Amino acid sequence: METSVKKEIKTLQVNKKAYFNYSVLEDLEAGISLAGTEVKSLRAGKFSFVDSYIKIDNGELWLVGFTIQPYEKGSIFNHQSDRNRRLLVHRQEIKRLKRKVEEKGLTLIPTKVYLKGNLVKVQVSLCRGKALHDKRDAIKERDLDRQSKREAKEYRF
Repeated sequence: METSVKKEIKTLQVNKKAYFNYSVLEDLEAGISLAGTEVKSLRAGKFSFVDSYIKIDNGELWLVGFTIQPYEKGSIFNHQSDRNRRLLVHRQEIKRLKRKVEEKGLTLIPTKVYLKGNLVKVQVSLCRGKALHDKRDAIKERDLDRQSKREAKEYRF
C-alpha cells in the first residue's frame, strides 16, 4: 500500500543580498546538522545570512558565518550562535561541487533556508561574483520595473 505524503515547504528566509552580489548558476538542496535549540530559533526566524558562505573541508560541506541567535527560552543547554555547521549532502555531489569551485573560481553561498516537512533544509547555490557594472544594471532594471508597475497601477484608476 503506497501513500504519497506531500512534504509541505515553508520558506523561512531568502538571502536577497546573495542574489544582488552574485549570479546564481546552480542550486542544490542540503540538510543541516543542528543542535536542539537551533531548530527552535530557526523556526522563530532568529538567524542571519550576513557574510555566510560554504567551504569544502575534508570531503564535507561546512556552513561558515551563519548566525543562529540563542533560543530565548533555552537553559544552560543553549547553542553557540556562530559555530560552523555541517551540511548533509551526498559524497558525489560534494566531489562535483569541489571540482567546479576549484576549476572555475566559483563560490558556494547559502541562498535560502526552509522547512521541508519537519526538516530544516538549506539551498546551496553555486555562484559567480558580479562586477560593479552588473550590479548597477540590476538596480536600474529594478527601478524601471518598479516605475512601470506604478504607472500601470495609476493608469487603471
